[in-house]
Amino acid sequence: MERKCVKIGNKIIGDGYPCFIVAEIGINHNGSVNLAKKMIDIAVTTGCDAVKFQKRTIDIVYTKEELAKERPSVFGNTNEDLKRGLEFGEQEYKEIDSYCRQQGIMWFASCWDELSVDFIEKFDVPCYKIASASLTDDNLLKYTKSKGKPVLLSTGMSSMEQIRHAVSVIGEDNLILYHCTSTYPSNANETNLRVIETFRKEFSCPIGYSGHERGITPSVLAVALGANSVERHITTDRTNWGSDQAASLEMAGLYHLVRDVRQTPVLLGDGKKVVYQSELPIIKKLRRR
Repeated sequence: MERKCVKIGNKIIGDGYPCFIVAEIGINHNGSVNLAKKMIDIAVTTGCDAVKFQKRTIDIVYTKEELAKERPSVFGNTNEDLKRGLEFGEQEYKEIDSYCRQQGIMWFASCWDELSVDFIEKFDVPCYKIASASLTDDNLLKYTKSKGKPVLLSTGMSSMEQIRHAVSVIGEDNLILYHCTSTYPSNANETNLRVIETFRKEFSCPIGYSGHERGITPSVLAVALGANSVERHITTDRTNWGSDQAASLEMAGLYHLVRDVRQTPVLLGDGKKVVYQSELPIIKKLRRR
């Protein structure tokens, strides 16, 4: 199967190219632009290719009943207090856009509804992410695709039938399909990295891995299995308040992830068994015949 490549900004994602590493800030900023900037700095310092946020139009994504539910948080006592507290508006995103340009790193967002796509489009982002929760939303898939930019699609909590349908709606051109398990953090026995091989056999688009595990081993193994992109949640401190913090990487963990992911293709080599020049003195020293 001839495998397609996808260009995002000045990066090409596909076989034979460096893994595209996305640092998912998501909602770990807890409503603070300053905290978001600290995570952008972490992503830049460790060598990530992009940072990602999440954007929702609260009154569209959630019902009134859902918003009214009791849910104590640092923002108040209802789910609505929480959701509105975590949502950045235009002024915050202008600041984020300016800061990312200043720092020389791409940014984009997972948009959970059509109005959010229009909102983020104002910033001329290089691509869009569609969260696992939105994989079955055909209207959102079509609307996001209509912007003419690459689409990154996560597949957590989705069956193969649902995934095939979503891919048929979007098309495989300019698509990166991410294996994902939507638990935070994910358990080892539910990580199922060989799904990456399954996706590579069935789909011609680049395949990625969106990980929610503790540590970095599954993400590195995903690249060894053929993932062209890795996305991980990041944080300044895993003990911070918030539902995604425990499945996130702090700066040291992200540094080791980027280092090991970049080294993986070198470690795998080309599969041809040879005697290296560095081994010749050892042959002379240790072999009798």
